[in-house]
Amino acid sequence: MRIVVPDHPSGRLSDAWRFCVGTGRFDLALRRDYQESLALVQREIGFRHIRGHGLLSDGVGVHRPYEYQGVRHVRHSFTYVDQVIDAYLELGIRPFLELGFMPSQLASGDQTVFWWQGNVTPPRDWKEWADLVRATLRHLIDRYGLDQVRGWPVEVWNEPNLTAFWAGADQDAYHRLYEVTASAVKDVDASLQVGGPSLAPGYEAEWLERFADFVAAGSVPIDFISRHAYTSGPAQEVPFGTHQTLEPASLLLEQFAAPRRQLHGSPLAELPVHITEFNSSYRPDNPIHDTAFHAAYLAPVVAAGGDLVDSFSYWTFSDMFEEVGIPTSIFHGGFGLLTHRQIKKPTYHLYAFMARMGELVLSRGQDHLVTRDADGRVTVLAWAPVDVTGNTPVDGHTVRLSVPVGTAGNSSVYVQRSSVSEEAGNAWTAWCEMGRPMSPGAKQLDALREAAEPARSHRSLPVVQGRVECDITLARHEVTLLELTAVTDETSPWWDDSRLLGLDGGNGPGTRA
Repeated sequence: MRIVVPDHPSGRLSDAWRFCVGTGRFDLALRRDYQESLALVQREIGFRHIRGHGLLSDGVGVHRPYEYQGVRHVRHSFTYVDQVIDAYLELGIRPFLELGFMPSQLASGDQTVFWWQGNVTPPRDWKEWADLVRATLRHLIDRYGLDQVRGWPVEVWNEPNLTAFWAGADQDAYHRLYEVTASAVKDVDASLQVGGPSLAPGYEAEWLERFADFVAAGSVPIDFISRHAYTSGPAQEVPFGTHQTLEPASLLLEQFAAPRRQLHGSPLAELPVHITEFNSSYRPDNPIHDTAFHAAYLAPVVAAGGDLVDSFSYWTFSDMFEEVGIPTSIFHGGFGLLTHRQIKKPTYHLYAFMARMGELVLSRGQDHLVTRDADGRVTVLAWAPVDVTGNTPVDGHTVRLSVPVGTAGNSSVYVQRSSVSEEAGNAWTAWCEMGRPMSPGAKQLDALREAAEPARSHRSLPVVQGRVECDITLARHEVTLLELTAVTDETSPWWDDSRLLGLDGGNGPGTRA
């Protein structure tokens, strides 16, 4: 059945998908490969904020206690902080600040998370913690200006409902941390935006409801709600890797919608909601992240998520990420849109395609999104269905559209198509065919980067009564972008393509003009 796309837009396409993107720990941004990767992402996609862990962990070196004349003092040092944020701003991206983890010399315990040992215990001195928060934000304002820093959301901690990230997953202790931290933020400037509780999926509804009650009862400052969303099952670990089952991608959208549903009728009901992490798997060593399946799986989420939340942050932009250790292979199932050395994954192209969509929504469906920009260019994002149960993938799924393309008088449109699938724009497949080299050489890297580029094609389609009929046949796990631009024919009246070889078509083959 052909879908008739309306002439008039139903609304604007939300840019919630590009508001923020995730990153590995804060100090990884000091590395060359990281900055080259982020520069590429910003050039072709253009996220607005970036969020990661470890701003206050020992590796960044902000909290520096010392003793002088028998008295303990604390120096707050921002050597690395400045270098990282300077680099971010030069690339057109701003921090989404996550305050954590606990500096080891301020921590009340020795429980840590990750290979790089972020401390996840409460402070042993709450005043010293508040001083650290205030000093950090005052420094940022002094260096970058209040108007700039007001636009940087400040999130208190990460996933305190998990014992791995907050000792004992003690909610009352988190409430104290949140109150002390949020109050310290507002001490610096009341206009700074602070929020939480940054919950991991799977929490009981009571966790968020109790948090809302606590905040409201104590008039504790809060400007936004945050949580995370993932759809993978228990880890099936193998050496240097993990396999997991997946729930349908629609579960991600259900998780996006959950905070507003749970807070309906509460004093926090109207606050912005930020999904500060989302992906399929929560593991940084699950090969599903590297595949074409993954792009098609997430396409309906990226296309529709902005209808439910103010932002949803893909976790993460790059495989520069070391939570379970230094990766042992260039493809290792990392979260990133890019591998190390800037090899684009199919999901990278899903985001790059979204960046080329128009602002006005003409049509949405379970397998497509159609938009138009201010210049009249129409864009169609279409994706093949996926099946998380392991059945044979659909090959040849067809999306049939009747698309409005603007004013009368244009007899044709130029159609440019860019596609990724199991066969096209898929460096993972090429890497597997190479024998899965752990450290590809220069020529192999070149081949992988070439294989990672989308398949591109172009054609002319006729316009009939202001419309074009598009039949988009999709390969297995394909995500494709069509860009339709009305043609104004500027061919010179004397030009004749039949004479490209300098022959006079009227004198028959082989006859010289």
